[in-house]
Amino acid sequence: MNQEYKGVWTIAEVNDGKIETVSYELLSWGKDLATKLNVELSSVVISNKAENLDSLIQHGADNVYYVEDEKLEHFYPDVHTNILKKMVEDFKPEIILASATTKGRTLMPALAAKLNTGLTADCTDFEIEEKTRSLIQIRPAIGGNVMAKIKTITKPQMATVRPKSKLPLSKDENRKGKITKIEYDQKLYQSKYNWIEFKKDKTSVQPLQQADVIVAGGKGLKKPENFKYLQNIAKKLEGAVGATRAVVDMGWIDYSHQVGLSGKTVSPKLYIAIGISGAVQHLAGMSSSKYIIAINKDPEAPIFKVSDLGIVCDAFDILPLLEKEIKSGDQNE
Repeated sequence: MNQEYKGVWTIAEVNDGKIETVSYELLSWGKDLATKLNVELSSVVISNKAENLDSLIQHGADNVYYVEDEKLEHFYPDVHTNILKKMVEDFKPEIILASATTKGRTLMPALAAKLNTGLTADCTDFEIEEKTRSLIQIRPAIGGNVMAKIKTITKPQMATVRPKSKLPLSKDENRKGKITKIEYDQKLYQSKYNWIEFKKDKTSVQPLQQADVIVAGGKGLKKPENFKYLQNIAKKLEGAVGATRAVVDMGWIDYSHQVGLSGKTVSPKLYIAIGISGAVQHLAGMSSSKYIIAINKDPEAPIFKVSDLGIVCDAFDILPLLEKEIKSGDQNE
C-alpha cells in the first residue's frame, strides 16, 4: 500500500492574498528531500485568493495545487483538514511538510489523525534513510539537550518545521512548473465553526516565530509595566517581545508572546533573555536561537548554560542603558 505514495508536498500559507515567507522556507526544505528521493516537489495553496502563485514555482516547486473558494476567506481548521485529506487521498504524497506556525500546528495534527498516520512537530532538520526511502525527522528533545531522530512507519510522513530554520531558495524567474486549480464538492466547505471576529495583537509588530530578533522577559522584570523597556528595544531592533510562562500566567503580557513548550518554539538570529532564570520548559522553546544574550542577577541561573553572552546584574541596571544606547545609535546614523 505504501508503494503508491510518491512526491513531496509543502503547505503554503496565505494572508490576505499574499504568500507568506514561511511558504518559501518550506520549499527549500522540500527541495532537498525531493532531490534525494528523485521525485517532484509540490506546494499546496488553500485560500479564497492568492497573488503570484508563480513565485512558488520560482522558489523551487514543480507543481502548485491551488484550491480556491470564497468560503476560505477565514481559517476554519475542519474545512482545511477535510480538503487536505481529500487531496492526499487523490494524489498520495509520501511526505508533507508544514510550518510550525499557529496554522501549521492546528492543521497538521488534525490531518494526521484523519489519515491515521504519524506527525513530528518542530523539526529542525531531515534525513532520508537510503534503504527504505523513509523520512528521518530530527528535532530537539529533553529540553534541547539531545537531538531526537524519528521515523514514521506509515504514509504519508508528516512534519512541521520551525520557521526561520532555513533560508528560501534564490528566486529563478525563468523556472517553469505547473499550476493546477483543484475543485471539490461544497460539502467539504461546511464547518462546525462560526466566524466571530479577528483581533490583532497590537503589542506585536510581527509574529513571534517569524522575528529575527526577540527580546524576552521573565519575573526579573518585577512588574508588568516594565515590559515597556522590552517593547521599546524590540521596536528599535525591528524584533518581537517574548515572555516566560510565569509572567503570562500572572497576566503581565498576552499569551501570544509566550516562549516555551507550552507556548511558541522560536529560532531567531538573536534572543535577548532579560530577568529569565531559564526553566527547562522555556529553554526548550528558544535554545536553537543563533545567538543568545542573557541578563540575570543570579550567576547560577540555567539560562547562562545556553547563552553566548551572559551579563550578571539586575535587569534594571542595564535596561535603561541598553535602551539609551540603541536610541543613540539611531541618532548616529
